[in-house]
Amino acid sequence: MNISQEEKKAIFEKYGKNGEDTGSVEGQIALFTERINRLTAHLKLHKKDHSTRLGLLKLVGKRRRLLNYLMKKDIEGYRTLIKQLGIRK
Repeated sequence: MNISQEEKKAIFEKYGKNGEDTGSVEGQIALFTERINRLTAHLKLHKKDHSTRLGLLKLVGKRRRLLNYLMKKDIEGYRTLIKQLGIRK
């Protein structure tokens, strides 16, 4: 369920400015999306895991806030990122 360091680095290289820039908004959104996908798959198997469900809802809220920030700052970057990640508002 956890994301390894190599996977995180690959995510930041693909979506962030570079592999070392872990603070970019695009990289953080991509990382949250990966974590959300993994937690969703976990919850499909373990339907009564309520603590994981709460964590998932918190992650979705964090990603939503970051997406709103990115939309205000860089609308074209927002559009390309949601297209790449396959998420929509």
